[in-house]
Amino acid sequence: MNIRLIEGQGVALDPVQDDRDRVARNAALAALADIPAPDPLDTVGYKSAGHTLVIGTRADALPWAERLAAALPVTVLLLDDDGGDKALRLYPVFAARALVVTGWLGAFDATWQAGGSKPEHARFDLVLDLGAAPQIATHQRPHGYYAPGLDPAARQAAVAELVGMVGDFEKPKYFAYKERLCAHGRNRRSGCNACVEICSAGAISGAGDLIAVNPYLCAGCGACTTVCPTGALGYAYPGAAHTGMRVKAALNAYTQAGGCEPVLLVHGLEGAALLDAVDVPGRVLPLGVHHTASTGIDIWLAALAWGAVGITVLMTDAEAPQYAAALDEQMTIAQTIMTGLGYAGAHVQLLRATGPDELARALQNAPRGEVPARRAGFNVAADKRNTLDYALEHLLREAPQQVEEIALPAGSPFGTLAVDAGKCSLCMACVGACPASALQDGQNAPQLRFIEKNCVQCGLCADTCPEDAIRLVPRLSFRDTRKQPVVLNETQPFHCIRCNKPFGTLRMVESMLARLAGHPAFAGHLDRMRMCGDCRVIDMMTPAGEQTIHQAQELRRQR
Repeated sequence: MNIRLIEGQGVALDPVQDDRDRVARNAALAALADIPAPDPLDTVGYKSAGHTLVIGTRADALPWAERLAAALPVTVLLLDDDGGDKALRLYPVFAARALVVTGWLGAFDATWQAGGSKPEHARFDLVLDLGAAPQIATHQRPHGYYAPGLDPAARQAAVAELVGMVGDFEKPKYFAYKERLCAHGRNRRSGCNACVEICSAGAISGAGDLIAVNPYLCAGCGACTTVCPTGALGYAYPGAAHTGMRVKAALNAYTQAGGCEPVLLVHGLEGAALLDAVDVPGRVLPLGVHHTASTGIDIWLAALAWGAVGITVLMTDAEAPQYAAALDEQMTIAQTIMTGLGYAGAHVQLLRATGPDELARALQNAPRGEVPARRAGFNVAADKRNTLDYALEHLLREAPQQVEEIALPAGSPFGTLAVDAGKCSLCMACVGACPASALQDGQNAPQLRFIEKNCVQCGLCADTCPEDAIRLVPRLSFRDTRKQPVVLNETQPFHCIRCNKPFGTLRMVESMLARLAGHPAFAGHLDRMRMCGDCRVIDMMTPAGEQTIHQAQELRRQR
């Protein structure tokens, strides 16, 4: 078992207080039970007629196909056959090479080659994959796809479940996507790729500057919403507001019933089975969720503001390894913030348990971090960044030490920018690339302005900058200026040498002149680069353009 506990030390259990805490925990669990499950805002439908593809070697596939064929229409693809099987069966059997399987329940596509012929293609509703390596290798398999491995009991269970997978099915649409907030890309430049990298179902892919989420493959783990810095991907079922309501209700009931030092224990279905075999300390409040990766720093910091002294997340080997890595990064950010504000002790704990004895010992060391003496009253908002603002404002207001900023690790969703004024030409490419409106132009002045509160450190500005003048600085600022536009760089405006209208910056024009001085297209006409767009066109259409320029310059000197 891998236990991540920041500065945590075990504390001897007080039996009397533990009894009180157990009574208080019952009150918290009763409060949770009184909260009804939310109705899904939208659903995803599947339709299966039971057409089943069985994949495997002759020894593995044919016996199981015989069993399935009594209830379902079956097709078999043999991975070790040369095409010489002429036995008469009630279902088709093919030798298959170069097999590729994609899709989901009711819409699996299989492509293969038989001998030297052209590729074959067919669509199936269900797949029983008995091969040595699954054809669909994602950690979270699509609905309708069964790869039970070599265990006979697991194969029997898969076949029994397959027989019932005929008809119409539906599941909640777990996510909501707000394109305008997405920091995946701008102008064909790559920015945040966190959701694509963490999805264990292969449901998320890049789609130009945006992402595409396949609702049929999405398994509802919520990990994408946890790592999304902007809130562009939100957990729609259940929504963050509903999860926050459950957490707040449990902590309120526990405290009102006389419990002390509550720890929120977030767990999934596999974790629930493990907890059933453990005597959980009274101060530990189990919170069952669809998946442990669905909660992150917004919910955790809110819980700490509501009086939880710690957050423990229980993960098992059934969950994708990238989820643990992502939660570990989130916990590093959360703990850095709490420590930076002067709250002593450990506040977060990530458990990867393999057995009840190990879990029981780990829970005895559940966090006992210092938290605000006065509990917050806010509710979790639908927008992730708003929830973080509520929690951080309360934690700062009640903090043991008041600070202006906290340095954060790389990859944090808060920060500022360092702009090299010597390189920056104020071309404003970064402004067009920023998805969060953190970077802004100076409107009528040649200025680059920045609102730190909006910055999510996606890096699109730095990647877009043609002068390589921008560097990310992860930090959490509590200064009043974080909500106001501040000037990162400014310069003198450049005025058209013909009409005197400002149309760019002195540095930008000087840079263009230096780059184009030797270009044959501008030979004898370089002064056109000192004109605004309108005057440049006029000059190109006027035979006496050069004379006109000198006249305009002389007129300006006379003025």
